[in-house]
Amino acid sequence: MKIKTLLACCCSVVIMAPIAAKKPESKDKEIQRSTQLMEERVSELMADRIKKDGILKDLATINDATLEELMEREKLMFPAEEFYGSHWDNRFVNPFQGGISVTYPDSAQIDCSSFVIPIDGQVRVTSKYGPRRRRMHRGIDLKVQIGDTIRAAFDGRIRIRSFERRGYGYYLVIRHPNGLETVYGHLSKFLVDENQIVRAGDAIALGGNTGRSTGSHLHFETRFLGIDLNPAELIDFENSVPHKDLYVFRNVKVNGRRTNMYTSSDTHFVFHRVKSGDTLGAISRKYGTTVSELCRLNGLKSTSVLRIGQSLRVNTTSGTIASTQQKEVKNTTATQAPATQTAAKASTGNPESPAVYHKIQSGDTLGAIAIKYGTTVSKLCELNGITPKTVLRLGRSLHTS
Repeated sequence: MKIKTLLACCCSVVIMAPIAAKKPESKDKEIQRSTQLMEERVSELMADRIKKDGILKDLATINDATLEELMEREKLMFPAEEFYGSHWDNRFVNPFQGGISVTYPDSAQIDCSSFVIPIDGQVRVTSKYGPRRRRMHRGIDLKVQIGDTIRAAFDGRIRIRSFERRGYGYYLVIRHPNGLETVYGHLSKFLVDENQIVRAGDAIALGGNTGRSTGSHLHFETRFLGIDLNPAELIDFENSVPHKDLYVFRNVKVNGRRTNMYTSSDTHFVFHRVKSGDTLGAISRKYGTTVSELCRLNGLKSTSVLRIGQSLRVNTTSGTIASTQQKEVKNTTATQAPATQTAAKASTGNPESPAVYHKIQSGDTLGAIAIKYGTTVSKLCELNGITPKTVLRLGRSLHTS
């Protein structure tokens, strides 16, 4: 009996020994497995985080692009709202016609850099801006054939699509975010609807010979707050590009009071807007000039009837505005006289040559242009208001001398 008991105890010890040895081993494996699972989970979480960050970054980019697109869309939906407010009229070319009050800004920069010539092919001006047969020609005429494509000069929204039998014929008016409104007259067919948004260069109509017209052409106007501006002052039609990327409109004040005068970006020009009671004599006395000079500058006769709202060009070297400038330099004239006389003598026999322009072509650089015209890059920059790093647009005209 004792022997059997002893054998049983020995067997128990032998059997339990491997079991006891397996317990620590099993525990280590569980710890390793748990650690591995945790590492895998952390890796998954990190991957998810990176993925989410990428998605959020993409969303932010998309949101920025969408916001920019929405802002651009709003500009086109409500073009130049800072100038015109909510005033949107589909009847009159001058949106303020009929006694509606308008406040002109002291000055306004008009971005013309995105201009597209409104016709295809060669540009030929058949009639300029100015007085014509006892009437004021408020735009410029460009030769087109009936059926030729007419294009939008800038991005904008169609304000008027109408017909005028004794005037524009079929015509369009587009308001642009830069503050300008452009008018396209004597059309044969519309390709756009009223209130439609268009981009610069979009086809908007076909050329024609409708309304008060003696031959097929496009009557093209540029206006700011209802004021007609000479398109040739903004655009170099010979080269089909703006004279400058920025055109500056200025509402002139005299003695601190607002007047009915305005100037273009070219300080050599000052204009007087005719008001009730104005005569050529009164205007000439106001600006210290003569009736004959006013007639010469504006293509008028001394017997011409002045219309209220008509713009007359006067010289800046005379009159109220010039007198202020003359007073400012009067005290320095004496000291500058010898130098002026010397310069005048030096220039005698060497009259000032006409301005020379270069039209930018593919591959042109400021350095190459400077060498071609025997000048310097700094001089080109000074003449054109640019820097050596300015990107040259194809077709742009650079003043070289």
